[in-house]
Amino acid sequence: MLTVGVDLAAQPKNTAIAVIDWSPGRAKVTRLQVGADDDVIIAAIEDAEKVGIDCPLGWPMPFIDFITAHRDGHVDALDDEPDTKRRRRLAFRMTDLITEELVKHRPLSVSADKIGWTAMRAANLLAKLAAQGWAVDRSGAGVVVEVYPAASLRVWELTRHRNDANWRSDIVDRLAAAPPWLDLGSFEMRCRTSSHAFDAVIAAFTARAAALGLTHPPTDEQMKFARVEGWIAVPRSDALPRLHEPAGSDGVASRG
Repeated sequence: MLTVGVDLAAQPKNTAIAVIDWSPGRAKVTRLQVGADDDVIIAAIEDAEKVGIDCPLGWPMPFIDFITAHRDGHVDALDDEPDTKRRRRLAFRMTDLITEELVKHRPLSVSADKIGWTAMRAANLLAKLAAQGWAVDRSGAGVVVEVYPAASLRVWELTRHRNDANWRSDIVDRLAAAPPWLDLGSFEMRCRTSSHAFDAVIAAFTARAAALGLTHPPTDEQMKFARVEGWIAVPRSDALPRLHEPAGSDGVASRG
């Protein structure tokens, strides 16, 4: 199985892609590139079973309704609801709030932070993939799944304070030691020195977890939001040591 991780940025120069080849008992990083336009990303996806994109894949449904109503001049003033509470519903998606519950860390707001610029590029990228016949489902059911490397690292207890100059290199050391099946090859130094490359690798790891059913999927009630707003694949705490295991018939990693 091949998984691809994409650390998407608003501009290609800061966008990184990682390709990991998973075989029994081994995971080898076969490609790690910083500086990738849409064509490069789509080409990397060609042979992938799962692609993790580090970027919101949609906007909050209440925000979409609010903007549409504002365009049409029909915004209702809700004086009985605190303004901060209303703005919170407009700023954060269902998956942002669930992720915050799971990892005690809130993702950036796609409707109120600069990440919105990157989300616009992601929307265009998904449209290109769909036009080429790829199964694109913002809930993660298709080839693409939304990932959040910061959440994955928290779940796997691989976080360090970013004010530490060596924090990324330290995590690479711990990551390489924790799963001895991981082969970074000639790309190890790039993981240590580039945040974009590093996040792309973690995105590819999380895509593998999603492919094996080792993440927290939306419930039936949450699915209507996930298919519109996107859904962050937060891995389970036991996912990291199981990523190299073969998949069972149900797609979940088998313990043999």
